[in-house]
Amino acid sequence: MANLVLSLLSAYASQLKADFVPKTRRVMEVQERFLFKLLQVQRGTELGKEFGLEGVRTIEQFRQRVPIWPYERYEPYTERIAQGETNVLTADPVVYINLTSGTTGKQKKVAVTRRFQNSLRRPNLISIGFALEAMRSRSAQRPPDQALKFGKLLTANSAIVEGVTSGGIEYGPVTVGSLRMGKLIYQQTFATPYESLEIPDSLSRHYVCLLFALRDPWLRGMAANFPMLVLRICEYLEQYAEELIGDLEAGTLAPWLKLEPELRSRLERDCSPQPERAAQLRQTLQAAGVLTPKLAWPGLSFIVTARGGTSDFYFKRFPRYFGDTPAFGGVYGSAEATFGIYKDFNEDGSILSIESGFYEFIPEEEWQAEQPKTLLANEVEVGKRYRILVTSYSGFYRYDIGDVVEVVGFYQQTPLIVFRHRRGGLLSSTTEKTTEFHATQVMQALQQEFDNLLADFCLTLSEKEVPSPYLVNIELAPEKTLDNPQQFLHRFDHWLASFNNPYGTVRQSQVPPPRLRVLAPGSFKIVRQRQLARGTSDSQLKVPHISEDRSFLDGLTVIQEVDWAGD
Repeated sequence: MANLVLSLLSAYASQLKADFVPKTRRVMEVQERFLFKLLQVQRGTELGKEFGLEGVRTIEQFRQRVPIWPYERYEPYTERIAQGETNVLTADPVVYINLTSGTTGKQKKVAVTRRFQNSLRRPNLISIGFALEAMRSRSAQRPPDQALKFGKLLTANSAIVEGVTSGGIEYGPVTVGSLRMGKLIYQQTFATPYESLEIPDSLSRHYVCLLFALRDPWLRGMAANFPMLVLRICEYLEQYAEELIGDLEAGTLAPWLKLEPELRSRLERDCSPQPERAAQLRQTLQAAGVLTPKLAWPGLSFIVTARGGTSDFYFKRFPRYFGDTPAFGGVYGSAEATFGIYKDFNEDGSILSIESGFYEFIPEEEWQAEQPKTLLANEVEVGKRYRILVTSYSGFYRYDIGDVVEVVGFYQQTPLIVFRHRRGGLLSSTTEKTTEFHATQVMQALQQEFDNLLADFCLTLSEKEVPSPYLVNIELAPEKTLDNPQQFLHRFDHWLASFNNPYGTVRQSQVPPPRLRVLAPGSFKIVRQRQLARGTSDSQLKVPHISEDRSFLDGLTVIQEVDWAGD
């Protein structure tokens, strides 16, 4: 059954991709058709009537009549939807509410209808079509026994809803809603029982998912929302390798796992002993001294995870676990919309998802305007950055999500976009406006220059000084040392001035020299635990790489502090 489903899924995804490609040559025709079909559906909603959507006949009329709104203007409407009111933002019934992660601000609620969910599912399938084409292309350049193949994948994302609103609507992360609404397909494409994703305890869920995935020597893929979460799966595999092999051999589930008795019983029924596979893995572990995904599954062909933003920083650690296994972005999306479809492995640029939203772009010179002028998809320029707006079946129109994207090229006539950073996610001692993208570029350059790896990092400002120096908080990767920390600090200053010219300007006259703080091993694990304690889903977890909260890292152990002149 699983092989049949995978075969049908591959054929369907390839067909959708083939249908999509010609549309990228008619970008505004497709965009206009999407917009007016959406307005036809939504015109009778409460907000549709307020905006006068029924009378809109052109894109220009739409832009004149409908204001650009951030989430705060939609919040009163989404709260009413949560209480059970209908026809507020969407004509169709709301079946789920997506919650944003809340790592960069207050959690937002996004109404999900079947129509909206279908508009998000289609680009996901198209991305699979592109991935299949990329696999065929790369496999043609490899020996037959190293061909990349599509097949079952490992994920440890949670499929547990966070709760139910007073109006009786389930809510939670976008991935939870997608998993639950696509359960029948996912049951056949995952290497683990669907029930394993319903384990509340994060460590127990990861352990069980790894245990079932290890039963399949021909696992083809791994998937997680962010590269940091992929690395967490790798670290658990490494840490619990002996115990996982023991459970695999005996057909047991470790007694320390936090599992409800009924769920444990259901999972145990599928845990038949696998002594031959266990012996194979034990031999691999003994020979290599470690168990990595590429050693456990030699045929591993792809990793699916987010690209752009700060992702490249974490990709530096992937070769240790995956060798040259390629990483694929899938789609660039959020709880509110899907923005891009990736067309190839190891690329950050994604094709604007022209059939799942209507998009506008605010150029940098308009960012300070209350109602800025916008550009359409056929008017953007390569190398420039824009705030992206989206109109979608969520009931949000010209919605300013706060994402800053860069146009890096075109696929046919459709822009290729890369997420760079969130608007407002800035660090300034005076006026320099350092972004997460700047910080990530700096740390990538430093890792390469010093031939070193960091587990994680975060730039903050001193609480006690005005103007404040930058505090460069780093945690070294396991078994790594920093031989010349003062030189590292000086080169940090050099690279930040190179990537962010305003920093270089104010650094000479206003901003004091930066200070380096080397944090104890496990420090960013504590940071992640703090975020989870505040209610962030572990499948949505992101560690900010810059923080204006000067107490963000309070309580962490600093094992070495280096100032500009030395220790």
